[in-house]
Amino acid sequence: MEETKENEPLFIAESARIIGDVRIEKNVNIWYGAVLRGDVAFIKIGENTNIQDNAVIHVDHNLPSIIGANVTIGHSAIVHGAKIDSFCLIGMGAIVLSGAEIGRGSIIGAGALVKESEKIPPFSLVVGVPGKIVKKLDKSIIVDIKRSAEEYIELAKRRIDENS
Repeated sequence: MEETKENEPLFIAESARIIGDVRIEKNVNIWYGAVLRGDVAFIKIGENTNIQDNAVIHVDHNLPSIIGANVTIGHSAIVHGAKIDSFCLIGMGAIVLSGAEIGRGSIIGAGALVKESEKIPPFSLVVGVPGKIVKKLDKSIIVDIKRSAEEYIELAKRRIDENS
């Protein structure tokens, strides 16, 4: 993993595993039990993004996982060889399969399944198995999603302070 001082992640939990070609930008926080495995393609995590407990980010052959800035990947979510644009929330236990693309400002609800190669337009709310777009979100959702990312940055800072 290549990092520079200005691209330094904020917090990586001791039990998180980062394997292979994983590119992490500024203020990223990766929580307990998360696994990021860039073994057959790369993973890129944009700034201010949080990868919560037990989430898995993996890749597929020639399909990297690219996650934008200010994204929340919820507890036990799986992102596999997919692209998640900035200001998205991937709910707890959601699964985003290979080749899928999630548009800016979208929310993938808890437990939802986004099928292989599915393209989710910006500002969509997706729920269910298989996932269905049930609502077009207002662009103001970005404020709430960004707030979630900021709250996790503050939580990470507290965790660092407690451990120092």
